[in-house]
Amino acid sequence: MSGLDPEKPGTHDSATNEIGIPLVTRPLAQCQTQSIYYQLVSGARVLDIRVQENLLVCHGILTTYNVDVVIEDVKKFLSETQYEVIILEIRTEFGHDDPPNFDKYLEDQLGEFLIHQDDQVFDKTIAELLPKRVIWVWKPRKSPQPKAGGSLWSSGYLKDNWIDTDLPLTKFESNIKYLSEQKPVNSRKYFYRVENTVTPQVDNPILFVKPVTDRIRPYARMFISQCFSRGYPDQLQIFSTDFIEEDFVDACVGLTYTRIQGKA
Repeated sequence: MSGLDPEKPGTHDSATNEIGIPLVTRPLAQCQTQSIYYQLVSGARVLDIRVQENLLVCHGILTTYNVDVVIEDVKKFLSETQYEVIILEIRTEFGHDDPPNFDKYLEDQLGEFLIHQDDQVFDKTIAELLPKRVIWVWKPRKSPQPKAGGSLWSSGYLKDNWIDTDLPLTKFESNIKYLSEQKPVNSRKYFYRVENTVTPQVDNPILFVKPVTDRIRPYARMFISQCFSRGYPDQLQIFSTDFIEEDFVDACVGLTYTRIQGKA
């Protein structure tokens, strides 16, 4: 059974399917239409959750359900599977304080499944990690970072190079550039995420997330293809998207199988 190296599909702003007011503010912040459970069923294995001090999930100033909803969906998926490993990132949203004692709360919720922070994890197979199946990355604003050996992982273990643009080609070229600077997956002790996403800009009349995101969607398969042609397929590890769909997951699965077969 393989380790943590093969490419993993992820979702960006994962818990926004019910954010804001339908038809009013929701289109400004909604990045997914599926619940966390159905994203996992669809193939997502890396989740991006933002919270504020009262435990509500949020995206910017807009809020949605309590983080308990996310955790219950994750528990449901774990109860129905045996070997799937999930990377769950939870961060305090910009401009908010950390929820009080949130690290203890997180440990209490999924303690039996949590893979403890340890660089040696990157050298192990999934079979060696079982029955632990969740890497929980906690990114607080002011609270102390999780420590080595603990049940939560610090922010340095999940890296990316996000840029704020609504231009698909600009984001594509930035993603290629930063990915090319990474070490191969099997020689680094952190996860690196590439996001096939763009962000609405105030100087553009199109402010709704979905139509802006639709412009970069066709770049996903091209990005994977370019990783092969430019010699970077063994550097791509987490590939995230807004509004996850079957074609995106299929492209990621194809890369995973190619890597496992030794063709990448």
